[in-house]
Amino acid sequence: MDTNRPAHTEAGDSTAADEEAKKAAAAAAAKLANRLPEIRLVVLGWRWPGKSLTGNTIIGREEFRLERAAEFCVKRQTEVLERQVTVVDTPGWFSTQDTPPSYKQELVRGASLCPPGPHAFLLVIPVGMFTEVDRARIEEHVSLFGERVWRHTIVVFTWAEVLRNISIERYIRREGKDLKWVLEKCKRRYFVINNCIFGEHPQVGRLLEKVEKMVAEEGGIYNPEEVEEKKEEEKKEEERKPLDENQNPAREGRELGARPKQNSGLNLSKAMEVESLSN
Repeated sequence: MDTNRPAHTEAGDSTAADEEAKKAAAAAAAKLANRLPEIRLVVLGWRWPGKSLTGNTIIGREEFRLERAAEFCVKRQTEVLERQVTVVDTPGWFSTQDTPPSYKQELVRGASLCPPGPHAFLLVIPVGMFTEVDRARIEEHVSLFGERVWRHTIVVFTWAEVLRNISIERYIRREGKDLKWVLEKCKRRYFVINNCIFGEHPQVGRLLEKVEKMVAEEGGIYNPEEVEEKKEEEKKEEERKPLDENQNPAREGRELGARPKQNSGLNLSKAMEVESLSN
């Protein structure tokens, strides 16, 4: 019986190796099937999170600078790993201050700079303390593109070097509900990038593959025209709504003019005088 044991072990090892080879072949086939000849990206985020640096990392050279992307969108194109890649860097919003309307308009314009629409929005978040205010600012600005934008969004974590021995998964758990909310909105699609590597970057290929996988799962690209059409429809629908009699501003004005304020000290006769004048 002892002579049979090595044979069984070799057979088991061979089966396991075959299974691994099949899985690897299937994964390679899926990547090939998802591969896109062109990828269009829009980079979002507040100021100073490494947003422009992420654009430079993808392009492979310094094309985006903070001062040039502070108020206006900047678009650059190049070939990356046999793909034509377009990157649009958008104005960064402020952490605590209100974003000027002109900045918001320019932010939304970024999606139209890569027609017929971007394959992905890269929401850049620097590793560090993530607060409820950060979550609210992200919701405020990303919602400008409509709710469907989350289906085409990938969170890109920058400055992850500060974590040292802490994994990104542990960091996400530690930051709690606000960061979890953002990740759940984009179906927990996230990527960690090191922007300190210059030139040919080993992570860029994996990021592009993640974008291609998302496009395959979601069945297409983000279409900015659909969002604009939906906004117009909602606006027209709001205008078509009949005015409730209880919300008639003219009636409210008459009633407010005729009705004395509570505890105002006006007696009944004065109240009647006011009402007769209004009629």
